[in-house]
Amino acid sequence: MFQNREEAARLLGEKLKEKYGQDAVVLGIPRGGVILAKVVADMLNAPLDIVVVKKIGAPDNEELAVGAVGPDKTVYWEEKICQQLGINKSAKLKVKSEKLQEQKEREKRLREGKNPIDLQDKTVILVDDGVATGATVMAAALFLKKQKVREAILATPVIAKDTLAKMKKYFTEIIYLDAPRQFYAVGQFYQDFPQVEDEEVRRLLS
Repeated sequence: MFQNREEAARLLGEKLKEKYGQDAVVLGIPRGGVILAKVVADMLNAPLDIVVVKKIGAPDNEELAVGAVGPDKTVYWEEKICQQLGINKSAKLKVKSEKLQEQKEREKRLREGKNPIDLQDKTVILVDDGVATGATVMAAALFLKKQKVREAILATPVIAKDTLAKMKKYFTEIIYLDAPRQFYAVGQFYQDFPQVEDEEVRRLLS
């Protein structure tokens, strides 16, 4: 168990420092992932940016991710779960357009007019505070593919073991500290896991 996001980020940064340096770009997934990404970017002396993704929750259970959307109209679906829940094409279309609009508004709010870093041909380190089902990370991975990055590295303190296996083909490398079989929520791996507000993300980006 990690004391807090900062401690987890330092441990992650030590592992990343062995391989990556200031030629990389560090991207945090808001909100919690940006806390870690800032620490990692400082340790690598690398530029920091964000990739804003939004989870698509199941109709009767917002916590269960059936997909996610990212920048540049990127959409990822957990097809197996969608089939099990009977989420059809028209339901997907409706929720997709709503979530893409929310994603756009949120990115605008967090960036405050700042342009994103050009990622083409760069080594990109995508940082989150934990990966459970991985829907939001998958949307981010598809977005990075569109950006034609040279390498996409996923860095997270904790990732569910079955998700890790599923993710491997989407990233050049996955750097993690723990991959437990029993994974209920990211917060269970931190002693102190406060809610992160938009204001803090904006402050870290400035």
